[in-house]
Amino acid sequence: MSLLNDEQSTNLLHSQAHIWNHIFSFINSMSLKCAIQLQIPDIINRHGAPMLLSELVEALSINKERAHFVYRLMRILVHSGFFIKQSICTTGDHKEEEREGYLLAPASRFLLKEEPLSISPFLLAMLDPILMDPWQHLSKWFQNDDVNPFHTAHGRNLWDFAGHDPNLNQFFNEAMGSDARLVTSLVLKHSTNVFERLNSIVDVGGGTGTVAKAIAEAFPDMTCISFDLPHVVDGLVGSKNLSFLGGDMFESIPKADAVLVKWILHDWSDEECIKILMQCKEAIPSKENGGKVIIIDMVLKNGEGDKELLETQLFFDMLMLTLTTGRERSEKNWAKLFVDAGFSDYKITPILGLRSLIEVYP
Repeated sequence: MSLLNDEQSTNLLHSQAHIWNHIFSFINSMSLKCAIQLQIPDIINRHGAPMLLSELVEALSINKERAHFVYRLMRILVHSGFFIKQSICTTGDHKEEEREGYLLAPASRFLLKEEPLSISPFLLAMLDPILMDPWQHLSKWFQNDDVNPFHTAHGRNLWDFAGHDPNLNQFFNEAMGSDARLVTSLVLKHSTNVFERLNSIVDVGGGTGTVAKAIAEAFPDMTCISFDLPHVVDGLVGSKNLSFLGGDMFESIPKADAVLVKWILHDWSDEECIKILMQCKEAIPSKENGGKVIIIDMVLKNGEGDKELLETQLFFDMLMLTLTTGRERSEKNWAKLFVDAGFSDYKITPILGLRSLIEVYP
């Protein structure tokens, strides 16, 4: 091998480091999962002040022979922006010593167990071995005839697996519920006009009813239906203006002034989405009579704006490829679906960070 000049050596080492960084990027998410399982965010939050490493170790339910490893876990989580180190003064041996304690970073508020908008259930669901194992079969799937890598790993599709596995069904519903609370709070705060003049709405794929309950409470005169597969809604009890109904969205959808489809269509192929959208169109009145479909889903930015937001959207697109038959879509992709399903017009409002609110009219 010929000798490399300084610039070539620098580029070679930079390329190696870049590849290594991507090889080991899973360590960020798995370290965060460990912290959640050890309840570190909750312990630091309850402390109410910067928490010394020794105090954190004492509070953790761990084998104390592992105590000296906690610093290394916290170091990577500080680097990743989930905790902050702050200097504090402590008194010992009749003198003040300056030491460092841990605090929650702003994003870590969403990791707390008692936080109504907690993302922890979603994190634990996505990093569960059942949903992680299909990634080990991604290259194998490219060479076989299975519908997706999840099927390659488990021999059935995600929805069938969840229907027969109470644990997967539970943590999946908890994950969707935690996200639904965040999204619904923002929509009801900033876009209540979306629900004006509606007397009824059906939430398709509504899970355990988090979104429908919030809408029912915000609009007590509106009839709300949470519609999902029978095993999801079985045993759930409604209220005065909220009811639960089991069924199959590919066969029929309960009639209402509007149909809400939150984070559902990205799970399905274009052909399947058109079938769902056609059932939505059948369930609502004409545009002149106020009928519409309200979609909450991603609209790919195609390289525009924040690099991290786009990267996260692309992560979700690969997630859909691996676990479902779906994809994340650009506005052009969405527009074609709406036309093919027989709709006349749509409006996109980008108010939800990675996702947008899309109103589609028959």
